[in-house]
Amino acid sequence: MKYAYYPGCSLKGTGRAYEESLLPVMKHLGHELVELDDWNCCGATAYMAVDERKSCVLAARNLAIAEKSGMQHVVAPCSACYLVLNKAKHYLQDYPEMRATASRALKRVGLDVRGDIPVLHPLEVLAKDVGFEAIKQRVTNPLKGLKVAPYYGCQIVRPYASFDDQHDPQVMDRLLEALGATVVRWPLKTKCCGGSLTGTLPEAGLRLVYILLSEAKKRGADVIATVCPLCQFNLDAYVDKIAAKYSPVTIPTVYFSQLMGLAFGFTPKQMGLHRNLVPFKAPAAVGA
Repeated sequence: MKYAYYPGCSLKGTGRAYEESLLPVMKHLGHELVELDDWNCCGATAYMAVDERKSCVLAARNLAIAEKSGMQHVVAPCSACYLVLNKAKHYLQDYPEMRATASRALKRVGLDVRGDIPVLHPLEVLAKDVGFEAIKQRVTNPLKGLKVAPYYGCQIVRPYASFDDQHDPQVMDRLLEALGATVVRWPLKTKCCGGSLTGTLPEAGLRLVYILLSEAKKRGADVIATVCPLCQFNLDAYVDKIAAKYSPVTIPTVYFSQLMGLAFGFTPKQMGLHRNLVPFKAPAAVGA
């Protein structure tokens, strides 16, 4: 099955390991992500607070391109992109004035938008279109003995909990179990990592990151698995500053798709794991 694929800016930059692992993993499962032609930045969540109307039009352009592609769904792996595209879709459906504004703007560049194409997260595709049993059958190198803390972040189930529980999401937990990993139960799986606060209000941002890392470590996790490029960056990039301000706490943070690739027989390098600042040592049974 083919899906329109909206990578967003992060997966072409700091989050490139997400794309490097997600595309081959999905293809391995028989589901191809076809990148949208001429996509643009979604504006991320910050732009929605600056100019809601322009932000909606900016995101709607990507929805229009996805609709024009003829594919039935668009997949957005980045949590912010997923949230913004879904929010734009809801705005277009719920507010006729906003849809009229977007239509007028997009007509000038030869596009039209209906706002009815489903925006999916890869976890939703894996849960509903692939299935955990099919994923389990593809595993050649089970992640046996690896203790993983699944970290969803605060955006893929809020405010639109379209495929998982809003307060205690379980899809990534079940995915990790299908890969043979041991899921670490912890209450912070949807607690905010601070987002851009690490760059704007570093004292507040670092504290939020420290809380997540220390709690995962305290509960015995070997690694944190995430779905968001900004979450991965925050949890991976500030260990030195956290050690200087609080206490040393070192635990790697990887994308769920990287762990999938290891379980399917891809090498750590093929999955982009060499890009981590905090090294992740794969289980001995997994490829070198």
